[in-house]
Amino acid sequence: MIEDLATHQVVKNHHALGTSITLQLFGTDQTWLLDQSVKLIDYYEDLFTVNRDKSEVMDINHAAGLHPVQVSSATYGLVKLAVEKSLENFGFNALIGPVVKLWHIGFKGARVPSQSEIDEKMKLINPKKVVLDDEQQTVFLEEKGMELDLGGIAKGWIADRIRDQWRSFGVRAGIINLGGNVLFVGSSPKRLSGKWSLGVQDPIEKRGKNITSVMVPECSAVTSGIYERYLEVNGHKYHHLIDPRTGYPVETNLAGVTTFTKNSVDAEIECKRLFFAGKPIDGWLNDNRIGAVFVYQNEEVTYEGFDGK
Repeated sequence: MIEDLATHQVVKNHHALGTSITLQLFGTDQTWLLDQSVKLIDYYEDLFTVNRDKSEVMDINHAAGLHPVQVSSATYGLVKLAVEKSLENFGFNALIGPVVKLWHIGFKGARVPSQSEIDEKMKLINPKKVVLDDEQQTVFLEEKGMELDLGGIAKGWIADRIRDQWRSFGVRAGIINLGGNVLFVGSSPKRLSGKWSLGVQDPIEKRGKNITSVMVPECSAVTSGIYERYLEVNGHKYHHLIDPRTGYPVETNLAGVTTFTKNSVDAEIECKRLFFAGKPIDGWLNDNRIGAVFVYQNEEVTYEGFDGK
């Protein structure tokens, strides 16, 4: 038994979901729990990934225009949430893949597609053409060429499931970091206030250099930003966040938005809502939405929901 268990921490690093993952527990020596968490992450990646030919989501995509596909309750629930949010038409769209692939920003072969190419692919991203059957747990994409991609929402959902797992084993405090998607569990053992400190990335500096930091209670933090992947053509920068309402990168003065919500899947959704809005939204704060930090391309920083900022 470790002498001072209260201050002890265990850490596990892992690579999955296309990113570097760090899991950290405080007040315990139970490394086996982190091993179980890694198994859970890998299990969900096997269900949701579109980066391999075989997964439940890829089964749905392969059957586009042909027939419905029955999936597990986890996949069905996440697809249903993604489609519901896509129908709100605020910028998040789980079917945007065909248009994103045209641009290919951040990868070899990136280019500015023609308007006719964009118009053609825009026909394939309508969330109203996803047929969901709650009773049979089936998903049907009505048009051949349609694609579901849960990448914009899955990390948050998976982080919430890891938190559920940790809580079921009585974890007092921990940090789930899925490649920049951060979920704080419990109260910070490092401060009497129980609050956690989180830095917000400076958009013009290398990763890890912060422009500001905030103190937050137990919550999740997720960032949407334009500064890591872009294409430059004739002096014009095209970033990788494509607006499903236009088929082009969203026009904005923002460099990035970081949202803080109680659940991580909500932070995924809300950072996109605020980013595509390009500014704070009246009445956005509520019991679940704790705050947001807006970083503009001119390096200006504004805060929503943080007293004294």
